Amino acid sequence: MNLSIINQPFALTPAQIADYQRNGFLKIKEVIPPDVIEHFNAIISAKVAQLNKVAVPLEERDTYGKAFLQLFNLWREDADIKELVFSRRLAQIATDLMQVDGVRIYHDQALFKEGGGGITPWHADQHYWPLSSDKTVTVWIPLQATPLKMGPLEFSAGSQRIVLGRELSISDTSEKVIRENLRINNFPHTIEPFDIGEVSFHSGWVFHRAGANTTQEVRKVMTIIYMDKDIKLKQPENSGQENDWKTWCPGVEIGHVAASPLNPVLFEH
Repeated sequence: MNLSIINQPFALTPAQIADYQRNGFLKIKEVIPPDVIEHFNAIISAKVAQLNKVAVPLEERDTYGKAFLQLFNLWREDADIKELVFSRRLAQIATDLMQVDGVRIYHDQALFKEGGGGITPWHADQHYWPLSSDKTVTVWIPLQATPLKMGPLEFSAGSQRIVLGRELSISDTSEKVIRENLRINNFPHTIEPFDIGEVSFHSGWVFHRAGANTTQEVRKVMTIIYMDKDIKLKQPENSGQENDWKTWCPGVEIGHVAASPLNPVLFEH
């Protein structure tokens, strides 16, 4: 196993960058070798099992609670997980897709959709982020091959240009309202499985969702959110953004670069 590959350059084609800019997302095969994915799967799974505090049975949770188990900033909990989260390869891809000079980490999160877990409703991530521009991107790293029956990430191509629905938190309402608006405006809907080692990058404002996990296996995913290294903190517009400011950019003043100790630069040209 060659762990160093996660810090080696990855050459994107001009067509891939153009696809991301147009569609708001890009799926890329063979970014991380299968044996490296399996290595991190074992480490992240053990840490999630250790830290998970959700005791409510699946059937008694609301739609958000049924969507996934969610644990944040595992890079601060485990040195091995930090290696993946601080991967120069992934941060370089994020930098090149956004066409910026470099990226900081906003935060990471493990998203484990349990066997029998429900849908993740339509939403845009940046609804929750008090950040001054759209130069944000999330890498979605499945820790196993993810067929359709496990609920892989789905995207509405080009929907980062739509404003209606941005004000909605993840909920039954967001699923209904955004789905209908995307249907009326005929935005292409991409639903595809993920091979092991395949990852996706999606922008902060592109609308996306995931189906239910109809298997008895856990759909394990690690995500890392990147932001332009020069992005600034803006005045929060909702309670989620207020919470994110205090949690992920503590001590940063409004109008200043989001450069708290939790937001180091991970790559720059």
